[in-house]
Amino acid sequence: MSATKTIRQATGPAATRLLGVGAYRPARVVPNAELVEAIDSSDEWIQQRSGIRSRRIADESETLVSMSVAAATEALASAGIAAGQVDCVIVATVSHMLQTPSAATAIAHELGTEQAAAFDVSAACAGFCHGVALASDMVRAGSAGYALVIGVERLSDVTDVTDRGTAFLFADGAGAVVVGPSETPGIGPVVWGSDGEHYDHIRSREDWRDVVASDSPRMPHLVMKGNSVFRWASYSMAKVAQQALDRAGITVDELDCFVPHQANNRITDTMVRTMGLPPSVQVARDIVDTGNTSAASIPLALHRMITEGQARSGDTALLVAFGAGLSYAAQVVVVP
Repeated sequence: MSATKTIRQATGPAATRLLGVGAYRPARVVPNAELVEAIDSSDEWIQQRSGIRSRRIADESETLVSMSVAAATEALASAGIAAGQVDCVIVATVSHMLQTPSAATAIAHELGTEQAAAFDVSAACAGFCHGVALASDMVRAGSAGYALVIGVERLSDVTDVTDRGTAFLFADGAGAVVVGPSETPGIGPVVWGSDGEHYDHIRSREDWRDVVASDSPRMPHLVMKGNSVFRWASYSMAKVAQQALDRAGITVDELDCFVPHQANNRITDTMVRTMGLPPSVQVARDIVDTGNTSAASIPLALHRMITEGQARSGDTALLVAFGAGLSYAAQVVVVP
């Protein structure tokens, strides 16, 4: 018997952080007034129910790949990192219409990375925070020097404009961050999980096989049990958020920014009250004129807070994402 061989292990830096943020918002702005007739509603009802006044909807030229490339290019420039230095591209999305190949491979090529590893994450609205956790662990383990995490959606492709429960919610856009090494910790431990018992609370209406077999093929639009999701997210996610703070060793009084998934302003309000966040904490409200962009919502909201001066470099921010599955993820990060 031959002697046991020692397998060399990759090693990386002790800590990671977000190095840059980028965003892309489609040019077309769609106010509530354009949607209300099809769902027998009103601008006032939509705003009271969700906080949304308008949203961005992509045109034919604004593809999943092109929006991602635009957001990623800004993130790389912000980080001072060249595309050739990126070792991994992680794309969080549920609206890439090809089962395979991944959107990430096309995006990595368009960016000009040098054969970076690339894959998609399907965790719906929680996908971006999943991607940040994976990227951070990869860099710390030495699997990647720099990783690019993109959240991107064209939810308008899978939204039924006559569905009164969802037509006004979903929108399009892309956000991206660069994750890389740091001398001090800039990304806290992730708190993540899923409540698969209720996996069908947010889902595609039909299986693709059923669509193909039907007499009138149609897009399997998203459907949601709104009241159930609202109750689950409002209270369960406040607990997850507190766990993320605890694991990072941060108190609510030390927090500068709160960036929850932009699902509904009433959910955000409930989380803020339940967690007891002080008035000094800046709270992301990007949903008001961006809508719910699923995996793109947190990087888009963080980018806006930085651009508008609500978040400054070095601030401590809490990210909390939740969505279909029911999946969730949260972590504390330092704003780049």
